[in-house]
Amino acid sequence: MIAAKNENAIPFDVPNVELGHQGAQCSFDAIIKKFDLNDPALAKLAIIVRGADTNAKDLAPECSGLGTIAEGFRLVYIDDHEQLEHELPVYDALYA
Repeated sequence: MIAAKNENAIPFDVPNVELGHQGAQCSFDAIIKKFDLNDPALAKLAIIVRGADTNAKDLAPECSGLGTIAEGFRLVYIDDHEQLEHELPVYDALYA
């Protein structure tokens, strides 16, 4: 959170921040809620992401697969920005 403050950035997906996990919801849910994103495709994607990013792996058939894929990206890329660069096409494909 110090880095976010120093960079004038919004922290997310870390404990105790607005754009983090809240109960059964994950950071992706928090982002959708905060920015009032009402796209039906995002709502479906949110279920998959929530299941992949929490213990609710049975929310959709894709949840456990996405969780495994995301873990693979975390293992391959140490740098968060590089990881996102390579990982985002997966989320774009699920969104489509």
